[in-house]
Amino acid sequence: MGTAQEEEHPVKAFGWATTDPSGVLSPFKFSRRHEITGVVTEVGSKVQKYKVGDRVGVGCLVGACHTCDNCENNVENYCPQQIQTYNSQNTDGTMTYGGYSDHMVANERYIVRIPDNLPLDAAAPLLCAGITTYSPLRYFGLDKPGMRVGVVGLGGLGHVAVKLAKAFGTIVTVISTSPRKKQEAIEVLGADSFLVSTNPEEMQAAMGTLDGIIDTVSAAHALVPLLFLLKNNGKIVMVGAPVKPLELPVFPLIIGRRMVAGSCIGGLEETQEMIDFAGKHNITPQIEVVPMDYVNTAMERLAKGDVKYRFVLDVANTLKAT
Repeated sequence: MGTAQEEEHPVKAFGWATTDPSGVLSPFKFSRRHEITGVVTEVGSKVQKYKVGDRVGVGCLVGACHTCDNCENNVENYCPQQIQTYNSQNTDGTMTYGGYSDHMVANERYIVRIPDNLPLDAAAPLLCAGITTYSPLRYFGLDKPGMRVGVVGLGGLGHVAVKLAKAFGTIVTVISTSPRKKQEAIEVLGADSFLVSTNPEEMQAAMGTLDGIIDTVSAAHALVPLLFLLKNNGKIVMVGAPVKPLELPVFPLIIGRRMVAGSCIGGLEETQEMIDFAGKHNITPQIEVVPMDYVNTAMERLAKGDVKYRFVLDVANTLKAT
């Protein structure tokens, strides 16, 4: 007979969750095991890496098999048995509940240390947007000073990609459908140039100038004009996730030995590397901190793209048990 979740994990937690298909969140009391930044309040008897009072964070993963090639090579994010932080099933059958609560519990392997100079609220989005863009820059060799890197889309992922790429010393071009984002891309985020992807003259003039592109857009968009921006041997790395398949003619790949690849977050070792790099270079996302009871409004605004560029829920100061 299975053990009830409340008996297996007797730690009581309070948070906000959606309990029906509407997507509306409301107060939720539950028992929990796993589950972004915060301060350690308690450690288990076998924990060696962290102590009470440490500033830490948990990203998108809280578990994996630890035996496959991916896990053994520190890319747990590609483990076929990965356990995600949100709405995933633990090995004991209980569910993970994410971070919209007054506390969370995680295995020390899935915790990263937050540098002292990074505010916890600004560091939190780096555990998703930061590693999602840092990992492909590093893996695909787009982290060398002087390289020319394009960033498609200037949203939650894109603005962090610009900051990271600039910190690596690359020459960054932002590519967007919106001309109104040019000033912010260059004057605020530090991009070196800006292309309006719907402007044929601008795109034509930039053909063959980029070593690589980080494509952060999740809406349907044309890849061919982007491919022609690449030099020979250039690569586009997809980190956005369009719902509908994108059209990918082979001819632009063949004539320039170009590549279209994909990347998904990163392993825990690389995530710690990323957050340390962010600390060293004072890289933080642009955020809007909101109280817990604002979460449904934040979700509505997020759906409209009405945020620059990440919402952060101030759980510690605003979550009230009812």
